[in-house]
Amino acid sequence: MKKLLYPVLAAALFIIFSCSNKENRTQYGLVIHGGSGNIYKGKYTSEEENAYKVKLMEALTLGDSILNSGGSSLECVEKVINLLEDSPLFNAGKGAVLTNVGTCELDASIMDGRTLNAGAVAGVQRIKNPISLAKTVMTNSRHLLLTGDGAEKFALENEFNLIDNEYFRTKKRYDQWQNSIEKKLKQKEHRTEKDEKLGTVGCAALDLNGNLAAGTSTGGISSKRFGRVGDSPIIGAGTYANNKTCAVSATGTGEYFIRNVAAYDISAKMEYQGKSLNEAAEEVIISKLTELGGSGGIIAIDNKANIVTKFNTKGMFRGSVKNGEMPIVKLYIDE
Repeated sequence: MKKLLYPVLAAALFIIFSCSNKENRTQYGLVIHGGSGNIYKGKYTSEEENAYKVKLMEALTLGDSILNSGGSSLECVEKVINLLEDSPLFNAGKGAVLTNVGTCELDASIMDGRTLNAGAVAGVQRIKNPISLAKTVMTNSRHLLLTGDGAEKFALENEFNLIDNEYFRTKKRYDQWQNSIEKKLKQKEHRTEKDEKLGTVGCAALDLNGNLAAGTSTGGISSKRFGRVGDSPIIGAGTYANNKTCAVSATGTGEYFIRNVAAYDISAKMEYQGKSLNEAAEEVIISKLTELGGSGGIIAIDNKANIVTKFNTKGMFRGSVKNGEMPIVKLYIDE
């Protein structure tokens, strides 16, 4: 009887251990965005919609493969944003919007939720992938934010190749800039940022080691005054990550995200008020940001792999995947 009991007991213990392990297993995930704003059904052709969905899916697939194989959240964030920066579909890297003088000025930042270390660049004009330079500022310097010529000199010192500013300009963005200039001349009035297309790319990720990271990269606002810097390179405004709480990347009217310290505010509400990620994001984006007059949204993931996308515009290009499950991609508010 005892001989029969031992195998049964061992099998029962194995099942219990396996189930417990499954419930408590380390989870991973990532969430991305490709900008928010006047994005609504009917604005894009089916071919254009498909192009956005395919690129977002490609980014999610890349990020999932990095995390699933044990890669870090920082690596995931950088590589995913690199892919989006290289696509002319988004307002970051190739395809960035033009300033009021016809140049492209790029901003980016990245943050490590494990160490709270971060790096950022602003107003760079000859860096193909600003997010990678932001990461290098974090890892290879004692500073956090470098701007303009100083950032590009630092890039050369760290073996980055400088490229011509023309690389970023696409026909679509040039035509958009020309139309903006013509309207300003006809109207003879200052256009507010609410009139401009909002756009940015970002990624927030949780890796198998439980580490969070977030990054954001942008060309800013179309026809912005040259030298203008928004929230994307500002830690706590457009980007934030803390292993205690969550990782956040924002997109929208940057001045309002800066004034609200939006990304950090979400984390702080979780840490000090015990709010869930969804509750914190709802309060910051739908209540506080909207009441102040700002528009845009955030993507975020917490340390338990809960994912939230929250925005107060008609749409936001976005997608997420976790634990090797089927990726989800959405464009409009009613999806």
